[in-house]
Amino acid sequence: MQSKFISALAICALISTMAFAHGDKKHVMGTIEKINPDSVVVKQTDGKSVEVKLVSATMYVSRDGKAAKLSDLAVGDRVVIHATPAGDTLSADEIKFSVPGAPAPSSPK
Repeated sequence: MQSKFISALAICALISTMAFAHGDKKHVMGTIEKINPDSVVVKQTDGKSVEVKLVSATMYVSRDGKAAKLSDLAVGDRVVIHATPAGDTLSADEIKFSVPGAPAPSSPK
């Protein structure tokens, strides 16, 4: 009986840790509609467009996990963006992307 309780407690701890793993981060997934020097506009699967600011610390990662740069992004690329909210603004921490027709970058678990 005690081992079941300990197992249940461990599972609860694991689930709560996973729930807070990204803290206050937001995730934006969809297709790039527009690229500006300081932001990207992403059309999400629900049809809504979201602007995400690019900052000097933004990291770009290609589908194969290699480091990339802003100039590697193109309109139509599929993206998963990890962003930090500040009021109504989202600032990109990391942008994972793949070209159209390629499997989408894996989303966080």
